[in-house]
Amino acid sequence: MSKNARGNAYPSITLEDKKFVIDGAATTVYSGAVHYWRLDRDKWEDIINKVKSLGFNTISIYMPWEAHEIERGQFDFGQVDPRTDLDAFLTLIDKAGLKTIARPGPQINSEMTWFGYPRRILDDPDLQALNAQGGKAVLTQVPRPIPAVSYAADKFFEETALWFDAIMPILVKHQYPKGGLVATQVDNEMAYFFHINPYACDFHPASIARFQTFLEEKYGSTEAISKAYGQTVSSFAALDAPRRFEGKTQRDLPRHVDWIEYREKYLVDCLTRLGDMMKERGLNETPLFHNYPHPLGPGGAASGITAPYNLTELEKHLDFVGFDIYSRKELYSHVRTVVSYVVGTSRFPYIPEFIAGVWPWYLNPGDQNDEGFVTKAALMHGIKGFSRYMLVERDKWMGSPIRRDGRIRKENAVVFETTNAVATKYDFKDFHRHADILLMANRDYDRLEAASELLSFPGDFLESQISMSEYPNAMTVSEKTFGFDEPIQLSKTNWFNGFAEVLNEKGYTYLLSDTALGEERMAGYKAILLSSFEFLAPEVQSKLLAYVEQGGTVVLGPKLPHLDTVFTACDLLKSRVLASASTPLGKDGADLATSYAVGKGRVVLVSDLAKVSEALDASMQAIGVAPVVKNDPRIDVAIHRNSDKPDQLLVYVANPTSEPVQVVAGVGQTVKSITEIWSGETPGNSGETWSDSFAPYTIKTYAVSL
Repeated sequence: MSKNARGNAYPSITLEDKKFVIDGAATTVYSGAVHYWRLDRDKWEDIINKVKSLGFNTISIYMPWEAHEIERGQFDFGQVDPRTDLDAFLTLIDKAGLKTIARPGPQINSEMTWFGYPRRILDDPDLQALNAQGGKAVLTQVPRPIPAVSYAADKFFEETALWFDAIMPILVKHQYPKGGLVATQVDNEMAYFFHINPYACDFHPASIARFQTFLEEKYGSTEAISKAYGQTVSSFAALDAPRRFEGKTQRDLPRHVDWIEYREKYLVDCLTRLGDMMKERGLNETPLFHNYPHPLGPGGAASGITAPYNLTELEKHLDFVGFDIYSRKELYSHVRTVVSYVVGTSRFPYIPEFIAGVWPWYLNPGDQNDEGFVTKAALMHGIKGFSRYMLVERDKWMGSPIRRDGRIRKENAVVFETTNAVATKYDFKDFHRHADILLMANRDYDRLEAASELLSFPGDFLESQISMSEYPNAMTVSEKTFGFDEPIQLSKTNWFNGFAEVLNEKGYTYLLSDTALGEERMAGYKAILLSSFEFLAPEVQSKLLAYVEQGGTVVLGPKLPHLDTVFTACDLLKSRVLASASTPLGKDGADLATSYAVGKGRVVLVSDLAKVSEALDASMQAIGVAPVVKNDPRIDVAIHRNSDKPDQLLVYVANPTSEPVQVVAGVGQTVKSITEIWSGETPGNSGETWSDSFAPYTIKTYAVSL
């Protein structure tokens, strides 16, 4: 019996080494979404069997408060509308031998008019989130705009308790091992109802009070916060949240950055409270998880890859956290970023919503070819489980592989059926993505970027009102330097992307995470890459030192920090590094970087972004880390290893371009045999490398024997 995130014992289910383990055996979680209340009840059993026939072993189910509540405190579970008989639906899934993942909200979205809430919840002014001007924060999404809900208000949890009191006994009845329920999602896509912009939401009085409590817990005294803010603070209760970015000097920054940090805590605290409510009602024998909406763009949203999401902190309270993925083949770099981040950060790399079909108002939907390519891309970069949303078509959803009457749409189903069959045949669950290097996003700088956002606008992330694309760049961030040598909130992205571009071009195997990651996870990598400017949180400086002292290599650029996050002196890392022996990095007098021997490891400082490529090669060569072999920088290669079978690899090779490519690839070891698992074909193999032809937007997976 092992422990979950909060120390509670799960008798049957554990998350170990990125695996979902039931009764001591690693199992797959290949799931699809089915919405019982939207389907004719006499079709349920046939549809469940059709799901199973496509090779899925799990069904993911939204359970909408909105569909079940008759009036406050009264619920219909089949007594009025037979389609709402949740217990009967779960019983049919159990009978079919499938697992279940429950998603009872309270918010579910699911393209429902009221996002899964009874309308009375949205109409209650006490429960409405407020914008910076004190008006209602409005979610501008089809089918109609709705008020965002404030999860800071205690009254919201009191109302949610009525829903949980009604539904949890049904879920507990089907909880494994009594039934097939193996995991439950806590709420859905917690992101301030897509108000990612930090000054758009939530300024509800209860949220302001929680912000004041957060500040008191962080600083401890009015004297300390007065020093940090550079102004006299008479009491924490007198402090308001910043309503827009008004920073002019360095001393103005802590007030705004505190609001960004609080927004992360807001999400973590609310999800923890909802999870505890589920546990208190008996749902305590299976894992709890959450799905954040994906960070936007190849390097994250305008607010950075980490803000306002803190996966590491949330997994101290829930068991695993994933990002949803809805993408087209042209967005390969986005998929690689999101998946690599989840794999590098979460206990169990899971996609809670993985596109299958499309909602009718999606601006640029893909087709089954996009779904096939993105599926292989997610597997390539290390995803271990997923839920296809939507597997079964229904109102406000098109192009699913199973129609709502149970017929299979063959042209759409083949991608999913083939994926499940191949993943099962080759035991994808037993392989893990090999990575020597961890590229870390710097949460301190992402917070600064979010804090210095200049434009606050309402809306959701699909169609912003200023006509940005679904994947925007940072267009509205302040360019002030605030007394630093350069605008860190912008320059940090250049360094993050610079590191990533070199790693991708050269073929180094790496994963992503951020500076919240724990020391024990950092220790699993031979090298860590991190952007570093004048300031860095003391705890991050300490973690980096501990990692290096034990033998790791840290590549930093462009500076060694000498300040903490409120810009007072803190040179834990710098003083230790500069007191160590140093050597220039580079051949023939080339001044690429400086390498410092610190404890058993080393710190490599690269001051010039233009020299990152050569400096990285030199520093990785010094510790015996070699890139994969590839003949074209446009292609991407990922290696998956099975610790029980070290001579067996799965090697993914991607051509994410619109041009055909003749690929030569290798893994730095002699290849005895090689087979492309999706086609069964054998490429030309020289022993050290193999060659193959790739059409545009193609990913191949090779079973390799060494």
